[in-house]
Amino acid sequence: MGFSQIIFSWTAIIPVIVLLYYFFRKKYTDQTVSSTLFWSEIMQETRVSPYLKHLQKNALLYLQLLALLLLVLALMNPYVKKSTIVGAQTIFIVDTSATMLAGKGQSTFDTQKKEMLSLVKELDGRPMTLITTGNTPKALLQQETNTKDIEKAIQELQVTYETAQMNKALDVAQAFVSNTPTSIYVFTDSLDKKQLPMEKDTVKWIIKGAAKDLTNIAITRFAATTDGQSAVSLVQLQNDTDQEQHVTLSIENVKGKELVSESILLPPKEAVTKTFKDLPLEDTMTASIDAKDDYAVDNSQTVLLQTATSKVVVDQSMHQLIQKGFQTINSSVKIVPSSQVADNKDATIVTNQTALLEKIDKPIVLFGRDDVEKVEATGEIGTTSHALFAFSELKDIYVSAIYPGFDGYKTIASIGEQPFIQRSPEGDIVVLADIADTDWPLHPSFPLFLWSAEQQLSESIGSLGIFTPNEQRAVALAQGDWSVYSQDDEFLSSVTNGLLTAPMKPGIYTARSNDEEKRFIVQLQAQERVIEKGTSYTLGELQDNGKKEISKTSFIPWLILIILVLLVVEWEVQRRRGFTN
Repeated sequence: MGFSQIIFSWTAIIPVIVLLYYFFRKKYTDQTVSSTLFWSEIMQETRVSPYLKHLQKNALLYLQLLALLLLVLALMNPYVKKSTIVGAQTIFIVDTSATMLAGKGQSTFDTQKKEMLSLVKELDGRPMTLITTGNTPKALLQQETNTKDIEKAIQELQVTYETAQMNKALDVAQAFVSNTPTSIYVFTDSLDKKQLPMEKDTVKWIIKGAAKDLTNIAITRFAATTDGQSAVSLVQLQNDTDQEQHVTLSIENVKGKELVSESILLPPKEAVTKTFKDLPLEDTMTASIDAKDDYAVDNSQTVLLQTATSKVVVDQSMHQLIQKGFQTINSSVKIVPSSQVADNKDATIVTNQTALLEKIDKPIVLFGRDDVEKVEATGEIGTTSHALFAFSELKDIYVSAIYPGFDGYKTIASIGEQPFIQRSPEGDIVVLADIADTDWPLHPSFPLFLWSAEQQLSESIGSLGIFTPNEQRAVALAQGDWSVYSQDDEFLSSVTNGLLTAPMKPGIYTARSNDEEKRFIVQLQAQERVIEKGTSYTLGELQDNGKKEISKTSFIPWLILIILVLLVVEWEVQRRRGFTN
């Protein structure tokens, strides 16, 4: 604490003058009393409460002295020193990951937003840059000096549920630093000092972390599979607290109907895995726990039984371009001898063995046929509106010969009047040509067709799979207008050029066109199901003329308010005594 106007300390003589005036004033007046009958009673009351009588008699003096002393103090302008933002510019890096929602009563994110707004008042005209984290860090403000715009941008910040990927955000911040003295504030839950780039001595790092005593109990893994008759699920729970915890685990279907419920005891700092068999067959399941912790987002997780992908097996007799094409799309693709292809009944098979269409229950990809002779092809290729052609337009492709089509199969691409690509009622994809008889591999549509075929068969027809928050992914959808809706049938976004941008909140969503819909889920990444101990610290120093910059918070407004209250009280005391006295 200090005084910026110490020269006004001489005014302290004013209260002294008032005090001296009270010392030398007349203490009593002559009063003729007609009787002393009540004298003893009055003296007894005075002896019982002498201090109260003294205060009542001299209240005006004390009030005046206190008001004068506060006025003298106000003239001297007392203030409190505190560190403030230093440097020629300021950068805020804001962590918008899901773990920022953890907190006791109020989330870390909301707490830090309030702190940001208070720091804005100390900018004093300095430019400010606001950067948010995520897979693609965003600079929401760049060298902004308008305080209202800065406060508005901070108030509109929201958690995006994406993993922070702080290194990317730090790199973006470094681009704004150059050689300018800069204060960089990082608002996050936890950040290791080793991640900070300390190459420049013109940067001061201020890390604002979460509270250190946050507790968490999470569903770290939830998986389910089915044999077509019933479902089996596996749930893994993690207790990150130092105490034994009792939780109730329940699994529900998409309509909220409880399929199973069990009370579980979780030892401290340990994981517990539970398996549930013979569950009712459902296409969507949600596991949740009733844990009383400081982070609720990871207390539930959803899985689609349809989204389990299978491995891809390619017949060794297939053309090298087909083999290499699938291996480029999926690194786990296996090349299997023709005699062993039929043994891989749990895989997506790529072959030309027509007999497998009857032997394998799972849909396969058939390139050519081995049971009939091919014939000469004439005419141009035409396609229907189908998801396989969402990214692969079959234009200007030359095909010299094709095989006869299958009766009862749906033709989705044709050459003249002859079928070229068909889909069976069971979902098989049939290309009625040998790759050696076409120039298709020379066109960009070929690898895109292979990718679409792999997507169509390795995932269930009714779903698009699992997405992370805000993930943008190309999806194989039939031509048309597709939109994304929430479970409450609220429109969220449109699918543009085959690119679907997932919503940011975890949950079940639907991609819908006029006559078709496909569900998908948004899940937190594994990193967002773990809370780390909060860290706050400062690294680096910036100086201005050899001294740190400080802010001075004045007490004058509060002193003036107290003085005004005292004046009102003095007036009331004088009024009760009578102004003539």
